[in-house]
Amino acid sequence: MSSSTLTRARTRLPSAVLVAVGLAAGFGIAQGTGIRALGGAVFAAAGLAAGVLWLRRRGPATAVALAALYVGAFVLAHVLAIGVGMPAWLAVSLVTLTAAGVTFGVADRSAETVDAV
Repeated sequence: MSSSTLTRARTRLPSAVLVAVGLAAGFGIAQGTGIRALGGAVFAAAGLAAGVLWLRRRGPATAVALAALYVGAFVLAHVLAIGVGMPAWLAVSLVTLTAAGVTFGVADRSAETVDAV
């Protein structure tokens, strides 16, 4: 592995971070400010940024599947909080951990890591 490859590998932003920021920070901003649209803007911006990374790194099929997971996690957090009566912070935490974990496993793990496991 060349030094430029090592540098690029260390500085590569995991898309799972964007998923976590979009879901958790979007929720926190909406709750903290009382402006749901502001939280939605954070959710949308992080989702678009993650989508660009997924498309570049894994192709359209994976990008669409992960986008569906991201939006599905958002919807599931609402169902758990409103429909089931779970505390909102707990619902958001659960879906954020799950979506970010799946995203990391599908989109962010390098081929060398997958081969080593």
